[in-house]
Amino acid sequence: MTFYEETSPVFNASVERTAKDVVRISWKTRLQNLAVSIYRGDSPETIQHNQPLLQVKGETAAEIKGLGRASPCYFEIMPQNRTGIIVGERRLPLQGTVNFRDLGGYQTTEGRRVKWGKIFRSDHLSRLTDQDLIFLQRLNIQNVCDFRTLTEVRKRPDRLPRHGSIRHFHLPIDHLKFDPTTLFERLKKGDTRWLTREFLIEGYIANIEGSATVWGKVFKRLAAPDGLPLVFHCTGGKDRAGTCAALILLTLGAGEKTVIYDHGLSNIYISDVVDKIYAQFEALGIKRRRIAPYFTAPRYCIEALLAHIRIKYGSAANYLKSKAGVTEKMLVRIKKELLE
Repeated sequence: MTFYEETSPVFNASVERTAKDVVRISWKTRLQNLAVSIYRGDSPETIQHNQPLLQVKGETAAEIKGLGRASPCYFEIMPQNRTGIIVGERRLPLQGTVNFRDLGGYQTTEGRRVKWGKIFRSDHLSRLTDQDLIFLQRLNIQNVCDFRTLTEVRKRPDRLPRHGSIRHFHLPIDHLKFDPTTLFERLKKGDTRWLTREFLIEGYIANIEGSATVWGKVFKRLAAPDGLPLVFHCTGGKDRAGTCAALILLTLGAGEKTVIYDHGLSNIYISDVVDKIYAQFEALGIKRRRIAPYFTAPRYCIEALLAHIRIKYGSAANYLKSKAGVTEKMLVRIKKELLE
C-alpha cells in the first residue's frame, strides 16, 4: 500500500504533454464512478482551488488544452470530499533544454513520495531562451549546481536571469582522463578503442570515489534554508547528473528500480538530439553502434554504481556521511523538505 493510497482514492497519477499546448492527465482508482475536480498552479504551493479546470466522473484520464509553455503546470486531482494528490510534468517544456525534469512523484520504499517542484535535473542551460528564463523564475528556482568541467563551462556558459535571483554554483566533476570535451574530439577522429563497457563503468564509479566533496556541497545546499527549489546539471544530464539523482533518490528512500527507471528516461528525452549527433558522425564514416554508449545512459552503468554503493558503503546515506561530510541532521532536514 502506497502513501497516497492510504489518504486518497486516486493514485499513480501522471502528466504527459501530447502537443505544444495540450497535456493528458491520467490516474488510477479502485472506486467506480468517482467524481474528481482538477485544479492547476505554477507550483504545488500555488494551485488555485477557487475554480477547477474541469470536472469528470467515472473517468481515469482527462485532456487539458490551451496551457501553452510559458508557465510550469502542476495539477491537483481532487475527489469530492476526499484528499487529492498533486502531479506535474516529468520533463518540463523548456525550449532550450531536452532533459530538464522534475524528480517529484517518485515513491519511497516506505510509501512516501518525493515532492513535486522542489528538485530538478537537467542537461546544460546555455541555450535557455528569454521565455525559459521567465519559466525558471516562475518555478522559483533558488540554486543551480553545475557539474561540468571548466572547459565545458567556457564553451557553453549557463544562461540565467541577469538580476541574480538564482545562485549559480560551479562544482566541476573532472576526472582528467574522462574530460568530455577531449573524449568527444577523439570520437570525431574515429578513435573509439577506449570506449568500452569497463571504461564507462569506471567513470561512474569515479563519480562516487573522486567527487565526494561535490556531493557534500550539493547536499549542504539541499539542506540550507534557501536551498530549494534547486537544479543540478551536467552537459547531457545523464551521467554526472544521473549520479547526483541516484544519491538523492536513494537517500530519500527510493528503491534501486526507481533509480534505474529515472536514469533510463534520459535515453527517451535526448533521443532526437542524439540522432542528430549520430548523423554527424556517420557523415565522417563512424557507425552509431561504435559511439552509442557514450551518448546514451547505459543501464549497466547505473547498475554498477548502485552495486558499488551498496557493497562498499551499505547505503547512499552512509556514503554521504562517511565521505562527503553530510550529517544526519542535514539528511533529516532534506527528507522533511523533499518528502510528503
